[in-house]
Amino acid sequence: MTYRRSRTGNPRPHELPHYQALLDDTDWASLATACGTGEALPTALASILDSDPAVRAAATDNALREVTHQNTIYEATVPVALYVATILNHPALAADDADVPPHRPTLVRLLEWLGDTAYDADDECVAIGERHFGKGFLDEDREMRAFRDLRPAIFSAVHLLLGHDNTAVRGAALVAAIPLAEHPVLTAHRAELVDHARHLLATSTDRHNRDRVLDAMKAWGHDTSALENADDIAVRERYARLKAERDSWWAADGTGGYSEDPPF
Repeated sequence: MTYRRSRTGNPRPHELPHYQALLDDTDWASLATACGTGEALPTALASILDSDPAVRAAATDNALREVTHQNTIYEATVPVALYVATILNHPALAADDADVPPHRPTLVRLLEWLGDTAYDADDECVAIGERHFGKGFLDEDREMRAFRDLRPAIFSAVHLLLGHDNTAVRGAALVAAIPLAEHPVLTAHRAELVDHARHLLATSTDRHNRDRVLDAMKAWGHDTSALENADDIAVRERYARLKAERDSWWAADGTGGYSEDPPF
């Protein structure tokens, strides 16, 4: 189990441990990562708060690489996610280091990773797991369950950045907040997230962010037709066409009997 190997104990649903206590008290070397165990993680994670933007960028890449592979929640993922959440509002990340190519601002990178990880553990992923492995899927995937249990604590840090001065930070915070808000104690925040989503759709051309917030609003029962631009409509229609072609391919002769590969 991931977080039980930390002596800090599980925080309450809306609380985060201090980042230094998390670094010091977690048995990182005992936790599985994408390419081994996490003994190198404390150094990399600590360096994310370095005063040099280039060092911060490299450390962020090194740390997140350890727990990012094939949409998997690893043993080390939960304490890394908690650490990332605890430092989101740290003064060291307040500076805009967008001028360190090819890296995006560290704060945006961290929010994007939290969002991607939250989507890898969202309700849709659980439903897919249960279809393939049965209703006890989450009992077996303890790492995913541990991350899902801590969504309120992580959300509490992400939420503070929804009104950030930097447009990229605001967008990344909103996209991260959406899957976190699937937790039952957070559903009351959806109305606020919809307000932020409407603002993003009125001002942003970022394809990824627009897709995420449009999907969320539709899933929450909102009519988005007045908020979609021409590109949104084109993407939606293309997806529907490709889905229909794929379904037709698989349905051919009841066996998927074409000799060519499916459309995608």
